[in-house]
Amino acid sequence: MDAMSGKAAGKSGKAAGKSGKAADNGPSSPRGNGRDAIMDAARDVFAERGYFGASIRDIAKRADMSLSALYYYYSGKAQLFHALIEDSLDDYFRHCEKELAQAGDDPAARLAALVRVTVDYRVRRRVESLLTLQELRYLEPEYRNPIIERRHAVSGLFQKAIDDGLAGGVFRTPHPDDARRAVMAMCNAVAQWYDPSGDLGTTELCDRYVRLAFAMLGHGEAPAR
Repeated sequence: MDAMSGKAAGKSGKAAGKSGKAADNGPSSPRGNGRDAIMDAARDVFAERGYFGASIRDIAKRADMSLSALYYYYSGKAQLFHALIEDSLDDYFRHCEKELAQAGDDPAARLAALVRVTVDYRVRRRVESLLTLQELRYLEPEYRNPIIERRHAVSGLFQKAIDDGLAGGVFRTPHPDDARRAVMAMCNAVAQWYDPSGDLGTTELCDRYVRLAFAMLGHGEAPAR
């Protein structure tokens, strides 16, 4: 497993079958590039109707494409859902890699980076976050399992930062596993309640959650950004 991508070594992380990354010289849409139009439409339709309530025909119609044009890119609804979630996770891991590189070897800085990246992701990619949290169980194993593996990789990043912090005396919690689960749960739940039009900005929210995470882990001040 490549910890910084959440993908198994030698694999792309995509389920078997037609590639969700077909060449961009395929059918297009009045909404633009074919694949982008499909992904945008799928995001909207899945958000409105859920996985079971959405149909591939609904998505094609929203993308202003024929069914045959959509099938050029994706073999069906399950693969399209999978590709949508994988794309958002690629985005998440790219941000993790960047922020963890800046954090260096300091466990507290690494944990703070993970909290900030996760909260920011739940705000920016709210639809995909909710779909992953609420609808993933409906996918067939061939599409569901690769995504679950990547979620486990996220947990591993948090666990490594906490373990290193405990070993170095940076964190002092007697319940590291409970603390890890609690920190990740509060970050994930942001997608369910946060209102970007409200008074609480994303930066302030991230800083607040870093302080909460450190309180659970028995650490002092949050590292300066």
